[in-house]
Amino acid sequence: MIPRWMALGVAWVLAWTVRAELRVATFDVDATPPTGSSLMYDPMKAVGDLGLRCRGIVLTGSGTPIVLCAVDWIGVANEGQDAFRDALATAAGTSRDRVAVHALHQHDAPVFDPTAERILKDRGLDPGAFSSDAARPTILRAAEALRVAVTNTVPVSHVGWGQGRVERVASNRRIPGPDGKIRAVRYTACPDPQLRAEPEGVIDPNVALVSLWNGSVPVVVLSYYATHPQSFYRTGIANPDFPGIARFLREQELPGVRHIHFDGAGGNIGAGKYNDGSPTNRAVLAGRLAEGLRKAWKSTRRYPVTDAGVRWQVEPVTLPMAKHLDLVAINAQMGAATPSRNLYAAQLAWIRHAAVRPIDIACLSLGPVRILHMPGELFVEYQLAAQRMRPDLRVAMAAYGDYAPAYIGTAVAYPEGGYETAPTSSYVDPSVEPVLMGAMRRLLEAPARP
Repeated sequence: MIPRWMALGVAWVLAWTVRAELRVATFDVDATPPTGSSLMYDPMKAVGDLGLRCRGIVLTGSGTPIVLCAVDWIGVANEGQDAFRDALATAAGTSRDRVAVHALHQHDAPVFDPTAERILKDRGLDPGAFSSDAARPTILRAAEALRVAVTNTVPVSHVGWGQGRVERVASNRRIPGPDGKIRAVRYTACPDPQLRAEPEGVIDPNVALVSLWNGSVPVVVLSYYATHPQSFYRTGIANPDFPGIARFLREQELPGVRHIHFDGAGGNIGAGKYNDGSPTNRAVLAGRLAEGLRKAWKSTRRYPVTDAGVRWQVEPVTLPMAKHLDLVAINAQMGAATPSRNLYAAQLAWIRHAAVRPIDIACLSLGPVRILHMPGELFVEYQLAAQRMRPDLRVAMAAYGDYAPAYIGTAVAYPEGGYETAPTSSYVDPSVEPVLMGAMRRLLEAPARP
């Protein structure tokens, strides 16, 4: 007979082994609102061929579960982030601070900001694009899918990393003049041939691929690419635009492997140099991004990973409020007749919510891979800086987390002018740069395990 102390020891070892095994599952639900509801800019007339998706992963075996989610909406802001993350956290059996929710920022898509919605409703105004009636059922579906996913995880033995250059898609939107000031903005669809002839400017030309493997079998692929995702929009047809098509194409080429795409720091990046806005360009841009994803997949190198190589770390930060956001003045400007009431509602929502809670900046460590989770329409310089901070690691970035602060430029970008740093576009002060850079550095310099 086995001595009782030995039996207890064996049981403890077995229990520890089960708890420590790194495992993953994916979830995927329809995120398309019903016809007749409001997209960000227009009433929804129809659904595109692919529709909108809400996808993510749950990672277990290294502390309480970690959840990453990407949704084909223009943004999730303020109390919308809290509600979305809380629903997923409850479904996964974890806490809000271990959940990251990011939008891909397609423009023929909804926005979820119940704080702005309530501000409009409290004034007796139609919430319009801020109505959450269509968004909330999506969150419930995602939470239910995640609850099921947690019971169907598979082991993770390796993390994969690959990069591929994406040709003729990304270009910088900000065109400087001889005085260093921004003389023109090359929007994502740019019909002006002279602006399209300008250089690409500062971009990150690579799409990064993080994959999780069960032995030699890939389970899920996470992709990260920094650009505005629009080819053309204001169609009234909900669609995931060219990143959604590229995602679909890659899933057809790797059947059974879920692909989840995240928009990187693309606030000042778009396809404008290579896109005159013609509808036919959507498929062209999708094909180019899909080719970059193929190259990244072919370059993928796998690294063994266990629970000891996994860490989720969060830095709550308070972003400095833009000085032009005057609460009294904005309240005075709001009214039933003003065409800018949605803008004012978004500004008030940011002021109100930023006063009561910071924004979480997070980093997921997976062996030699680091994935930073960032807010707003972040300038690409933050992504490039993160890569320079840790050239010994493989660093990816997902932006468009909390959408509330809108565009987030670098300190030098604000005096340069331009659309992205205008008072109607950015709700943070130029001093935001050292706040975010400091948080990024601390997260990237932290060891994989405390």
